[in-house]
Amino acid sequence: MSAAMPALGAAIRHEWALDPDFLTVNHGSYGATPKTVLAVQDEWRRRMEAQPTRFMARVLPGALRDAAAKLSRFIGATGEDVVFVENATAGCNAVLRSFSLVPGDEILVLSHVYNAVRNIVRHVAARTGAVVTVAEIPFPRPDGWRIIENLAHAFSPRTRVAVLDHITSGSGLVLPLAQMIATCHAAGICVVVDGAHGPGQVTLDLPALGADWYIGNCHKWLMAPKGAAFLYARPDRQKDLHPGTISHGYGAGFRAEFDWTGTFDPSAYLAVPAAISFHQRLGGTQLQARNTALAAEAAALLARRLHTEIGAAPDMAGAMGLVRLPLRGPADAARALDFRQRLLDAGTDAPVSALGDAAWLRVSAQAYNEFSDYEKLSSIVTAALADDSSSPPR
Repeated sequence: MSAAMPALGAAIRHEWALDPDFLTVNHGSYGATPKTVLAVQDEWRRRMEAQPTRFMARVLPGALRDAAAKLSRFIGATGEDVVFVENATAGCNAVLRSFSLVPGDEILVLSHVYNAVRNIVRHVAARTGAVVTVAEIPFPRPDGWRIIENLAHAFSPRTRVAVLDHITSGSGLVLPLAQMIATCHAAGICVVVDGAHGPGQVTLDLPALGADWYIGNCHKWLMAPKGAAFLYARPDRQKDLHPGTISHGYGAGFRAEFDWTGTFDPSAYLAVPAAISFHQRLGGTQLQARNTALAAEAAALLARRLHTEIGAAPDMAGAMGLVRLPLRGPADAARALDFRQRLLDAGTDAPVSALGDAAWLRVSAQAYNEFSDYEKLSSIVTAALADDSSSPPR
């Protein structure tokens, strides 16, 4: 990787097929795949459709393992410990539904857990008689050590597994994950990490983190095609781990079971190495630092313009920033969704979450963004607030 970064922002926006008439400041939800990565995916599809049987039988097994090996190097792991899944939710399902629990066992989640993962935990608990417990994340502007203290205080002798976010979805917090994992392990509790936002937003070294299982999306900050994610399992945690779909590889081992669950389009997985190359061409770790700085500037700008506050101090923020919306009275999920719909109608998208009794706006910063995007966003948000009868007078 060259030390010099290319020109970013509007100067590089042509690398994506983004709608020029829509203000894209929400890379965090679904990502945005560069044209060059999509071209690689299309080439894999062309090879597959040229002779499907030959491709599936002779090309795919080696190509899939090669792609997994390249991804593994990017996240500090080895290829034998990494398999592809379609998204982080599928990976979390695989781990949690493979876990052996008995009535009275406890599954610990964080108060800012992603709703889909919360529902997986609820489902597993309902089927096994396990109990769901919650460790509170103090918010806004949480302190890392307070989070670790709250986590430890939520343990009990029946806590079997903790489901930890690496970067929370609604609040965009980069949590002190290594210390949290160590705290769990010291208490004899294994850890599943929902790292949906991790790859490409922060640098990963999964063996060093020490998680029993880590699931990450590649379509978000790594900019791979939609439908590309991974599941990392420590070697001693691969036994009895099964995909959501049981198929021909059942009983043949971790990689055999996950690499083939039936006929599917593997092109998103096989294009992940191209996404890694693109990410590194734009600066790699330098790009991550640039995006983090830009998100902080964006959040500070919006907080000033709206006369409100940001959700996290710089030491717990990444390429997503959170700003409280000055709505009158308490906010719930319905009000948050209504305001997001107003923004969509106005030509932009930024997720709005109800945290505590307030509504919080999340902005993302990716290579194609620049500061002027958030100046435009502040004008759109201000206009939407002026049209909202629940907003205080200004």
